Parts: sequence; structure tokens; C-alpha cells
Amino acid sequence: MSFPTLDSQPERGRAWSRRVLRLALCTGLALACACSSYPDKRLLQYLNTDGFGKRYTGNAEEENYVTIGDTLRIFDSYSPDELGADVVVDIDGTVLLVELGAVQVAGMTRTEIEALLMEKYSPFFDLLDIKVRIDARGKNYFVFGEVNGEGEKPFKGDLTLFEAVMPIYKSDSANLGRVQLIRADPRDPRIITADLTDMFRGDSTFNVHVQELDIIYVPPTMLAQLGYFIDTLLFPARQVLQGLGGALFGLRGRRRGFGGGFGGGVGGGFGGGIF
Repeated sequence: MSFPTLDSQPERGRAWSRRVLRLALCTGLALACACSSYPDKRLLQYLNTDGFGKRYTGNAEEENYVTIGDTLRIFDSYSPDELGADVVVDIDGTVLLVELGAVQVAGMTRTEIEALLMEKYSPFFDLLDIKVRIDARGKNYFVFGEVNGEGEKPFKGDLTLFEAVMPIYKSDSANLGRVQLIRADPRDPRIITADLTDMFRGDSTFNVHVQELDIIYVPPTMLAQLGYFIDTLLFPARQVLQGLGGALFGLRGRRRGFGGGFGGGVGGGFGGGIF
């Protein structure tokens, strides 16, 4: 029968300490991961859960809908003077109408608005035939990258990717073989990479239809990326040289001003005193 010796006891103590340390580290990492993966409860109420994130959305090409900034044109064949109006949808999604006041219309389609106005005006008029036309002003898509005039573009409908890119792309730096159409969504985001040069060969497979709120990105070519990289590397040196040039120019101007003032003062005083 063997008994533990004095030499084995410190070794057991060190092994036990290492186990405790490992357990503490694992527990700490688990807690850190749990804390970082669980978002703040106050933040959850503001996160987007559907689509692009706008409050009023729809498919304007199937049936036009009203959003903020659109103009609502109302006609009635029986009472054209009383009910005829051109009103802009306000920031709260309402329009001001005769006899009705503020009416919430944002997000509604044309037929829904016509039905709503027929219902609301029926107590005031015996005969009604209300028709509505929507002039879209608040519907857009976006273009970024190697294009002239990045940012928001008005969406007028029936637009393809080729039609959206070709009038504005930069011919010396745009990579038309890797154009991306991005359809943002928190659950099902879609990114379609299209080679628009296929269109010149007659293949329109990737000339996809652009929808409202789509994001189009035209990437730079490899040579353009190299140029941008070198420009970024030289940016600090260029800033320093511009600063030094501005300082030297200002110093030279001050010297000229000092010399002109001194010469003019002395010469003018001396000449005026004698002559």
C-alpha cells in the first residue's frame, strides 16, 4: 500500500489550481458571449423587422400607393368644384380635405383611397363618383459607386438594371462585370451580382428589374482600386505638403506687406517734408 509523499502534494495542488482557473475562464467567456449576443431591451423596439424599414411601402407598379411627398389629385364628376383638389401628403401621412379635415391616406392604394373618400363624403353629397390619381414624388431607389451623381434617384417604374446604370457610370473606372443589385431586408436580404457587359452580346439574363428602394452598387475596376489605394497612402503626405505650402505663401505675403508699408511710409514722409 502506497502513501502520498511530500513531493506529490504540491503537484496535486498545482493541478487543482489549474482546473479551477480553467473553469473560471470558461465561465467568464460564457457570460461574456451571453451578454454580447443578447441585445439591449430598449434597442429591440427600434430595430427594423420587415423590408427596407420605411413606414409606408407597397408595390407601386402593381397598384400605386401613397407615401409622404406624393400629390393626391381628387376628381368628382358630379361635384367638380366642391370636391376637386390637389393635395400633398404631409409628413404625418395625412391630407387636408374640404368638410373632412385631416384624413390619413399614406400607405393606401388608389382604390382604397377612392373607397374611403366615397364613404366619408356620402353624408354630405347625394351623388358621388370620386376618382383619385397619384403623382409619385416620394418613391426612390439608390445608386452608389463608380457613377456620376451618387445617391437617391426618383423611381418612375419599369426600370431595368442596364437602364439605371448606363447613363451615369464612369467609363474609365466602373467595373460593369460586377454590378450589384441589393434588396435590403432584415430576414431575407438579396444581393444579385450582374455582368452588364453580357447585354452587348445579346444576353439579357441578368438585366433584372429594379424595384423601389433597391440599392445599386457599381464597383471600381482593379486599376481604379489600385489608384484609390495609392491615393489613400499619399493622403497624409499630401495634406502636410499643402499645409507647408499654405504657410510659406502666407509668410511670403506678410513679408511683402511689411516691405511695402515700411518703404511707403518712409518715402512718403521724407518726400513730403522736403518737397
